[in-house]
Amino acid sequence: MTDSKPNLIWIISDQHRLHALGAMGDPNLHTPNIDRLASEGFTSTAAVAGCPLCCPFRGSLLTSRYPHHAVPGHEYPLPDGMPTVAQPFNDAGYDTAWFGKWHVDGFQERQGRAAFHTVPRHRRGGFQTWLGYDNNNAQWDSWVHGHTARGDEVERYRLPGYETDELTNLLLEYLRQPDRKTRPFFATISVQPPHDPYVAPEEWMRRHTPGGVQLRPNVPPVPRVLERTRRELAGYYAMIENLDWNIGRIRAALDATGLADNTHIIFFSDHGDLLGSHGQFRKTAPWEEAIRIPLIISGAGAYRHRSGFHAVPLNHVDIAPTSLGLCELPVPGWMAGTDYSGYRIRRKPVPNEPDSAFLQLVVPTGHEDSTDRAWRGIVTRDGWKYVCLEGQPWLMFNLNEDPYEFVNLAHNTAFRAERRRLHDRLAAWINDTGDSFPLGPG
Repeated sequence: MTDSKPNLIWIISDQHRLHALGAMGDPNLHTPNIDRLASEGFTSTAAVAGCPLCCPFRGSLLTSRYPHHAVPGHEYPLPDGMPTVAQPFNDAGYDTAWFGKWHVDGFQERQGRAAFHTVPRHRRGGFQTWLGYDNNNAQWDSWVHGHTARGDEVERYRLPGYETDELTNLLLEYLRQPDRKTRPFFATISVQPPHDPYVAPEEWMRRHTPGGVQLRPNVPPVPRVLERTRRELAGYYAMIENLDWNIGRIRAALDATGLADNTHIIFFSDHGDLLGSHGQFRKTAPWEEAIRIPLIISGAGAYRHRSGFHAVPLNHVDIAPTSLGLCELPVPGWMAGTDYSGYRIRRKPVPNEPDSAFLQLVVPTGHEDSTDRAWRGIVTRDGWKYVCLEGQPWLMFNLNEDPYEFVNLAHNTAFRAERRRLHDRLAAWINDTGDSFPLGPG
């Protein structure tokens, strides 16, 4: 690394489960650029979306506060005046920029299409450049608005092509500006894919057909489930491969501009996608395919050999403090998460690492293919998952022996002692985070 402050880029995909990467052994797709990030970086094989739903995850990502203290549910707003991760970077002299999906302004889709909603300037998280949209589920019809670093307002306009490609173009234009070499920056690109609808440019769509998809073992042999799963996965994988290509473009631009050796990259997603596992689809459920997300800390050439795969249950509240730690900046006291940057910058300790990660669905969405009641849960470093509905245990899995979650032990008396241990730990998480949930007896 140089003596100057390191730069940081967040690359955020949407509804991208951990398992859907070549680096994680998925035989269905080719992701050489993401796999390179993993081979040169720190990869958490146990990272979670503490709330597997877009708005709550993003609220916790931006503020390092749990959903019940930030954005508790779908289309809930980030509270006015709540500081975001942009503030400590701004205070440290960084240029801060956001490109793409925001989804914490609280716009209700029943009022119209969120792509045409203008996020007010004071609700753009304090980023010096902000060019994005609140929400949009039409990757070929994406619109952005915002403001530039000079303070000029940018009127809404339609991106001319496929969303991931066009948002990448905006980031590349930003990276090529002359002052990127004279002032440290923190930039985010937040794309909608591989969120449904599962469509990508033809070059990638033609690489995948429903009949050629290999399914996870926990997709049940129910005809309607199999047909839908194969159809949706074909498009899903095409979207991820397109994203991978664009990540390659970002890496190439960093090399060309001389920024690569001084720029950390964190690649992650806001939650996963069940895509037929357990006969379920989409998100909001606590099964592995919905809560496990890719989370890779890479880039910054001097750290290239400080890499590896680690079963660290890094949560959504941990990403902001970890980002500050990577840039050697202090973590504000209002952040609730843990700074895990020591796994990448090994001269730094990671004190008081949690033994587990806290999971929540605070406010159910009521959407189809969503869990229709609130729940709380934990995943532990020693390989257990435990989830409760209001007043009763719901799910308990030993992931070490049962990674596909075939055997629910929550109501098996032979595992009563383990259930009590996990129940007590979940109760402690609820208490320690100031949450309110009628857990009931274990």
